[in-house]
Amino acid sequence: MTPRHDETAYVVALDVGGTGLKAALVGAGRTLLHQARRPTGREGGPDAVVENVLAFAAELREAGVVRYGAEPVAAGIAVPGIVDGATGTAVYSANLGWRDLPLRDLLAERLGGVPVALGHDVRTGGLAEGRIGAGAGVDRFLFTALGTGIAGAVGIDGRVEPGAHGGAGEIGHITVRPGGPECGCGRRGCLELFASAAAVGRAWAEACGDPEATAAGAARAVEAGDPRAAAVWHDAVDALAEGLVTAITLLDPRVLIVGGGLAEAGETLLAPLREAVRAKVTFQHVPTIVPAALGDAAGCLGAGLLAWDLLSAEVASL
Repeated sequence: MTPRHDETAYVVALDVGGTGLKAALVGAGRTLLHQARRPTGREGGPDAVVENVLAFAAELREAGVVRYGAEPVAAGIAVPGIVDGATGTAVYSANLGWRDLPLRDLLAERLGGVPVALGHDVRTGGLAEGRIGAGAGVDRFLFTALGTGIAGAVGIDGRVEPGAHGGAGEIGHITVRPGGPECGCGRRGCLELFASAAAVGRAWAEACGDPEATAAGAARAVEAGDPRAAAVWHDAVDALAEGLVTAITLLDPRVLIVGGGLAEAGETLLAPLREAVRAKVTFQHVPTIVPAALGDAAGCLGAGLLAWDLLSAEVASL
């Protein structure tokens, strides 16, 4: 096995999204050496997405061989949905149509037998933020991704807690509005129905009468002083603070890292969010609330970290 101190060693890292694939070569210094993107191709069905992922990984491997004259030492892949990292199975993904997919084995075979680590997309992004991003050096953090839905990653001493069954961090399904609309999960009033980027976009589209309106547009309108946007934003921030206070009560994080599409609004989101959280807590310690630092590179960096961690574990077991 290639030793970890070899500066020419690299891993293949993939971040699989509902609409796009991001891939990278990640070096021993945990830096992005090469990056590439392409559509997921989910319109072709689940099997086509699998083949696109495997072919993309093979292309990255070839790029690494050409650039460094050596094979990758491992690979890491982050996917949405329910993930069983121990068995290397993508158990279920509504967006991609996967069920019980042995993705780790398929990827290892396509890459010539290298070790492969499989992780959940948000927890993997949280791992990167916790190790080399906004949570670096923090003993306990909570990473929250506000995108199409809302999910979280619980960070403890440089690792991310998967939970007993791979479901830790699903804060988007905390009930914040009892009796509210039904969520796709089957419950009512879930946080992501009110404070995800998708939810804010829907609310703003209804408020302004433009069916193409987005959460980013709502943020711009808030900054411009539009009272309709301010009302939409206030409702979303209040719901988000409600869910986060529940998470803070249970987890007591030192730092709360906010990422995802909605967080691109920066202080337009974070300033009122800090105020709303402070207003809702009673005995709880309010964590430091900061923006994510790695942007959309977090997934690939996290997948690379999973791969390097896998190598470390294998070396330690020898």
